[in-house]
Amino acid sequence: MTDRIVSWHANPSVPRFTPPPGAVDAHCHVFGPMAQFPFSPKAKYLPEDAGPDMLFALRDRLGFSRNVIVQASCHGTDNSATLNAIARSEGKARGVAVVDPAISDAELEKLHEGGMRGVRFNFLKRLVDDAPKDKFLEVARRVQPLGWHVVVYFEADILEEMRPFLDAIPTLIVIDHMGRPDVSQGPDGADMRAFRSLLDSRDDIWTKVTCPDRLDPKGPPWDDFARSVAPLVEDYPDRVLWGTDWPHPNMEKAIPDDGLLVDMIPRIAPTAELQRKLLVDNPMRLYWPEEQS
Repeated sequence: MTDRIVSWHANPSVPRFTPPPGAVDAHCHVFGPMAQFPFSPKAKYLPEDAGPDMLFALRDRLGFSRNVIVQASCHGTDNSATLNAIARSEGKARGVAVVDPAISDAELEKLHEGGMRGVRFNFLKRLVDDAPKDKFLEVARRVQPLGWHVVVYFEADILEEMRPFLDAIPTLIVIDHMGRPDVSQGPDGADMRAFRSLLDSRDDIWTKVTCPDRLDPKGPPWDDFARSVAPLVEDYPDRVLWGTDWPHPNMEKAIPDDGLLVDMIPRIAPTAELQRKLLVDNPMRLYWPEEQS
């Protein structure tokens, strides 16, 4: 039996920064509980349970109001754990699903009723064995009538080869973690320039300005991340989202303090207006559009 992994901070600090009322943690996950929601036999990691109660306690501790729960790769295409967390959130969570391309329209409808508002395509080879672009495009076409968007996760070294696939997606696109640029290059480095070129190619490509702990190996206070990402938020203020990435899959060797992650927000979004767009307006438009006037 493989040892189960803990990748989250047992006692995160209370952030100095207070998020605006209605702030959304727009990228987090739940793991299990395994007894109720077993992990996929194809999972590349086996985490300890990090269920809805822990997630919602963290939400309150950090000063957020809502969560967008992204299906974790360890649960494969069985979205039950994510749907359970949404159902228990009292309307304060929505989700992003991972689906088998053979999923039926009736099952997609059921996911929508359960609070899913997007579908995620993962191209990280260390997490998934198969990423069939043609089948993913078919899924993207099928979720379009539901008003869903597509979340795409890849690393900077394959951005160019991803461009034709991204161009062909008919819905709004959200890129996870800015396509993982090398932030040590700075805001004008090759990775960030290539990513800006992608954003400039379509005005319906958004991104999550997330995961300094993953992208800045120098560690807190993650100065390279702040320096590289702040100009992106300033230049694309209506197309950015933020999230904790709790419970930080595969970060067991460099577990971040979630309070410090929240304290990054004013460094990349220094004005109240930018903070409101990043944390409230933008995620609400995508995930709770029915509440927008």
